[in-house]
Amino acid sequence: MHRSSGGDHLQQIEAFVDQGFVDEVVGLVKTGKEASVYLCRAGPAAGCEFVAAKVYRAAQYRFKNDAVYQEARARELGLSGRALRAFNNRHDSSMGRAVQSGTWRSREYQVLQLLHESYADVPRPIAAAGEAILMEYFGDEDEAAQQLNRVRLPEEDSGPLFQRVMNNIELMLALNLVHGDLSPHNVLYWQGEMRIIDFPQATDPRFNRHAQELLARDVANIVRYFAQYGVEADAAALSRDLWGRFVRAEL
Repeated sequence: MHRSSGGDHLQQIEAFVDQGFVDEVVGLVKTGKEASVYLCRAGPAAGCEFVAAKVYRAAQYRFKNDAVYQEARARELGLSGRALRAFNNRHDSSMGRAVQSGTWRSREYQVLQLLHESYADVPRPIAAAGEAILMEYFGDEDEAAQQLNRVRLPEEDSGPLFQRVMNNIELMLALNLVHGDLSPHNVLYWQGEMRIIDFPQATDPRFNRHAQELLARDVANIVRYFAQYGVEADAAALSRDLWGRFVRAEL
């Protein structure tokens, strides 16, 4: 493997090299407080030219007010015994923090698998190992797809793209998922196409009493962004309709 970027993150990608999914780390796409994403030239097992490796920041991986997302997470993941006790006391022990970090990573990979199999507009998940997830790369070798908040959409794309995001929100809810942190920051745009990313905090609305509030916030963030392009939508009405149909099992 060619090492174009240094640090512990490259050690996390080594497993994908051993499995034949990665041949070369081309460079860093983006870095954030929770994870960094690397562009990699794919190995023969990946079935494509490029892949993206998302490497989490281990014990430092946190969301603000994460109790809102973590509610019922132990039930969703089927934790028991020592792991459950550690999870419930995650701020007080190294094992608890490790279990929490691991649940975020495993949750994102599981959600990506489910959504991709259901034809949602998400990156195709390829593999998971250690502190990293390997997935479809969206863009080309010279330029990665940009977050919606960093692009100026062609006017003709704004309406259809808004409807496509809303269709994905509805599909997620039909699959018992609420993104919980959806905004223009985690919708990628590339040549008229889109991908929704960042799912570790995704929650099951059947178990999380904050789910309706999280759904309403996701919808409001998307409506607010597309309003600048003249897309008219009532965020509160849209989220009420979605939630009502979810409760009545009509999605």
